[in-house]
Amino acid sequence: MWCVSVSCILLALGLVERSRGNGLTELDTEFSLRLFQTLTETENNSNLIMSPVSVSQSLRLLQLGARGHTLAQLQGTLGYDINDAHVQEAMSQPQRNLSNSTQGIRLQFINTLFIQSGIKLLPAFTQHALGWYNSSLQSVNFSQINNTQLQQGAADKDLDEVVSGDPGEGVSWGSSAPHMALLSSVVFQGAWQKQFLFSETQNLPFTLSDGRTVKVPMMYQSTEVNFGQFRLPSDHRYTILELPYLDRSLSLLVILPSDRKTPLSQLESQLTGHAVALWDTGLRRKKMDVFLPRFKMHTRVDLKPVLQSLGISDAFNPSAANFSGISDTDGLYISEAFHEASMEVTEDGTRAAAATAMVLLKRSRAPIFKADRPFLFILRHINRGSVLFMGRVMNPAQQGH
Repeated sequence: MWCVSVSCILLALGLVERSRGNGLTELDTEFSLRLFQTLTETENNSNLIMSPVSVSQSLRLLQLGARGHTLAQLQGTLGYDINDAHVQEAMSQPQRNLSNSTQGIRLQFINTLFIQSGIKLLPAFTQHALGWYNSSLQSVNFSQINNTQLQQGAADKDLDEVVSGDPGEGVSWGSSAPHMALLSSVVFQGAWQKQFLFSETQNLPFTLSDGRTVKVPMMYQSTEVNFGQFRLPSDHRYTILELPYLDRSLSLLVILPSDRKTPLSQLESQLTGHAVALWDTGLRRKKMDVFLPRFKMHTRVDLKPVLQSLGISDAFNPSAANFSGISDTDGLYISEAFHEASMEVTEDGTRAAAATAMVLLKRSRAPIFKADRPFLFILRHINRGSVLFMGRVMNPAQQGH
């Protein structure tokens, strides 16, 4: 199973999305890829996990209150105007919480807007924020609170580890406390439709990007999966394996360069929203021997320079930011932006450590998919095509940074 929780803190405000109809999904996917590609430029060869939908939900909320050039930059980055009636119609079915204990699935979206005591929000913004996003509003004194206390206000104990990071760690507000902070979070836990068996996990070599190898617990199963082979614009080939979760509404895509000599960076830099939209037509059911490393990771990144490089600059500028649609209070701007995510992939989803059985497995003659070198992954909602989580595994033995 796969266990993920992720959270995005945007100090002073939040974030958004674009266009209409099915094109909206492709635009969101394009934004997800650009966001991920921008992060990979600064994260070098480390493991990485992020939730594009967490960031885009926040950006949508921010668009509701942005005006002028600030709104234009948000629209330009996401590709659509959230205030457009056609866009709102296309998004009339937003991401919903999903909880099914019998199916071993939990997917929860949380949006909490923290406002400095004494600041009054405009009624129209409050109505849209609470009605559409099912958000909660909380009044706080930022001079007496840090990010650890903010996450406690989100009323979800499973977010503790993600938002607060290491025990005692807190976000510094800098020279002045913000007027507003948005905590946008996604939590996911899900059991595989067909679980891997602990008894068939072995310590096998995983080749790192520099050619070195490390021994990692490699899970194994022989099963029917959706599998496809595709080609990049550079003519490099890559393969995709889809592993569904128990309720079949969510799945994990594992994306691996076909040639062992092709660096993962080639795949990361050339993926497009259009290419992702075509994946389903190229996937076929196939009996395969699947090898997937057990891994656990945690990522904490500063989103401010990432969003600025994507074209959202005025929102962080005290003299240029225009959020007059949120409050009559002058000077509202985003002071900081952080994104944190953690996840764990195991045989059945439990977090408990288990002894690795060192046994020789009897393999079938089925084709082999072996993720024994750096790979990408996308956790998506199958029917909507939305990217819930995206990341890369460079070293399964490395738990985070």
